[in-house]
Amino acid sequence: MSVIHRPLGHALINSTLLVVVYFVVPTDTDVNPWSLALRALLTLGGLVLAVVLILRQVNRQLGEARAPLTGLLTALVAGVLFFALADYLVAIHGPGQFVDLNTRLDALYFALSTLATVGFGDVHAQGQFARGLLCVQMLFNAVILATGLSVLSKQIAARVRERRGA
Repeated sequence: MSVIHRPLGHALINSTLLVVVYFVVPTDTDVNPWSLALRALLTLGGLVLAVVLILRQVNRQLGEARAPLTGLLTALVAGVLFFALADYLVAIHGPGQFVDLNTRLDALYFALSTLATVGFGDVHAQGQFARGLLCVQMLFNAVILATGLSVLSKQIAARVRERRGA
């Protein structure tokens, strides 16, 4: 029985660790132009890495029917947290870019409400840079995360059907 739950446990541990990292990663408001340029490059690199990891996990799931789902789930969580952190950084480094996005929890809430397309309107992009970031975030959500979530849900359903039939 513990063997069946082990992948779920790994996914929960991985996701929890990612959330902890999200809340503790340094985000000082140093206004040094070189520091900001480096952060921008690292952010772009992080986005590319998130896309590559998710697509790699999707291809793995499509190629191997029994591939562990842990990697895909972890990559999807990382993608959401990446944009939450990007939103937070834009909010703290560019006052006026977002309305009512003041904490990391606000940013995570906003990233999840954007992903779920509920958009309550309490937190929203106001500045042009934030709106540009949101355009990229929405495309990422609609194409990359939706594809990953679709594959994940189909794999879970297939495995449940397989277990019931066995």
